[in-house]
Amino acid sequence: MKRDSNSSIVYTTGIGERCANCQRPIRECVCKRGTPGKPSSDGTVRVSRETQGRKGKGVTVIAGLGLPPNELATLATELKKRCGSGGSVENGRIEIQGDHRDRLVEELTRRGWKAKRAGG
Repeated sequence: MKRDSNSSIVYTTGIGERCANCQRPIRECVCKRGTPGKPSSDGTVRVSRETQGRKGKGVTVIAGLGLPPNELATLATELKKRCGSGGSVENGRIEIQGDHRDRLVEELTRRGWKAKRAGG
């Protein structure tokens, strides 16, 4: 594995699935926010906004749910309908197009999750 001066990955072979937070292999993840697809260590669902690698277009990311893939997909579908937007499920995280952080935190809290807005 090679990294550039900004510590982003330039080239890699045979590492497998990576943590979406720290970009290390899942087995070597050291994130405080937890590995994708697993609940966070403090039990809080984090709702953040990302634009990296999307040509400036933002997506709202929900991480730390710890649900099986089929339940995660069902929840993603319901949340996308609530926001009136598209999205996907990748690496155990729900990604919804656009900035819907406040609406999603409210909806997840209403459904019984301990959710908080993360990032700026």
